[in-house]
Amino acid sequence: MEPGNQTSVSEFLLLGFSEDSEHQRILFGLFLSIFAVTVLGNLLIILAVSSDSHLHTPMYFFLSNLSFVDICFTSTTIPKMLVNIQTQSKAITYAGCVTQVYFFMVFGGMDTFLLTVMAYDRFVAICHPLYYAVIMNPRLCGLLVLMSWFISLTYSLIQSLLMLRLSFCASWVISHFYCELAQALMLACSDTLVNHILLYVVTGLLGIIPFSGIVFSYIRIASSILRIPSADGKYKAFSTCGSHLSVVSLFYGTGLGVYLGSDAPSWRGMIASVMYTVVTPMLNPFIYSLRNRDIKRALQNFLVRTFCVQ
Repeated sequence: MEPGNQTSVSEFLLLGFSEDSEHQRILFGLFLSIFAVTVLGNLLIILAVSSDSHLHTPMYFFLSNLSFVDICFTSTTIPKMLVNIQTQSKAITYAGCVTQVYFFMVFGGMDTFLLTVMAYDRFVAICHPLYYAVIMNPRLCGLLVLMSWFISLTYSLIQSLLMLRLSFCASWVISHFYCELAQALMLACSDTLVNHILLYVVTGLLGIIPFSGIVFSYIRIASSILRIPSADGKYKAFSTCGSHLSVVSLFYGTGLGVYLGSDAPSWRGMIASVMYTVVTPMLNPFIYSLRNRDIKRALQNFLVRTFCVQ
């Protein structure tokens, strides 16, 4: 078969959790509930931040962007999985698979960048409080978000275009609940060297550089907090970054478990992927709302205004 012949494949088969046929209804209900909670929780964060002028600060600007990305990130994988469970079908079209790969990389990359930018925001707030308003001005905040979108969209587009030039003439079965790029590349019968090089280089850069920035920021933050004389002052300083640190630990803990694990598909890998792509976006609103008085107050005011108007 000619390497450029892309008509050899019309669809892929996503095995996902189909082997567990006895619990399909339970899985459908579980993931539907998770998806609903994720969308509702992150949407409430966005509405609360946008409706409260006291939250129009860099920290909450980045948080609302993170909530929007988490809604999109979850929407990339769960709806298709729910449809496949409900229809008892494992198929996803070739175009659908490439599209899912593209948006998965876009929003996964955005999660990484936004968490890094939020760490920098906390670093400036705690280590340089007198210059915070000057450094974290609206122009810089907008530029940081735009740069994150540009990098994520560009890399994802390049990787997706490179995938389009491949031919798939062997097994079309992907042992996952979404079109995972590394597994899709393993099914290609044409040369995937460039794809793999770009995948591992960019994954390494998107993993190492942002994570290093987060670690560096928190080292400096910890150093500054330890120099605060009063215990109450230390607690207040740490409480401003406690939620972000919890989200970072959850995101990178599960994400690194996926990408540093074996390439061979396994139930352990799929569970780690569920934690990384599904559970973490669901928990983010709870982590920020339960540990943040400003978000709690904004949510209460928003709900009161909403129900009073009705």
